[in-house]
Amino acid sequence: MIPGDGRDPALAVRPVPDRVAAAERHAAASGFTKSCTREVGRLLSATAAAKPRGVVAESGTGAGVGTAWLHSGLAAGARLITVERDETLAAHASAAFADDRRVTVLCGDWTLLAAHAPFDVFFCDGGGKRDAPDAVVDLLAPGGVLVLDDFTPSAGWPPVFEGEVDELRLRYLTHPALVATEVLTTARTSAVIAVRRD
Repeated sequence: MIPGDGRDPALAVRPVPDRVAAAERHAAASGFTKSCTREVGRLLSATAAAKPRGVVAESGTGAGVGTAWLHSGLAAGARLITVERDETLAAHASAAFADDRRVTVLCGDWTLLAAHAPFDVFFCDGGGKRDAPDAVVDLLAPGGVLVLDDFTPSAGWPPVFEGEVDELRLRYLTHPALVATEVLTTARTSAVIAVRRD
């Protein structure tokens, strides 16, 4: 591990797509600290690539780091829709992807995504994740992949966070419409990956 940042050195030296690097620079310059890690980003890229004609969505564009990772795996026949509540962040992301007609940046509440559903990939990193899990699942197409990050690994079952059952994570991991698992993204972080049943 690289001291201080928890990243695997092998991942740190791998090439980073230009748009990702630009989004990371923008996040640093603007003081935005909630971008996904590179480990999660590589997962997003692979997930987007798995759906070459898919509709890919993101809730919580932020500084555009996750958006750029999803874009790096986007096939020619796929589309990417991302939504951000903050007008300044949304405007920057819109400008950053203005040259690619496959990408749509929306400004507003996460529920704006419903007009573009169902989704083959949904990185739910903002609105909906905590307050409306069932509505999030309803936006997935059959076979659609849901990615949720920012969890802390739990060795036992049910998953525990800060000494209590993590009800949010448990809801996704046991949702009847999903086949879900939790994967480590670093030694101290994890993500839930789930697939919508037919």
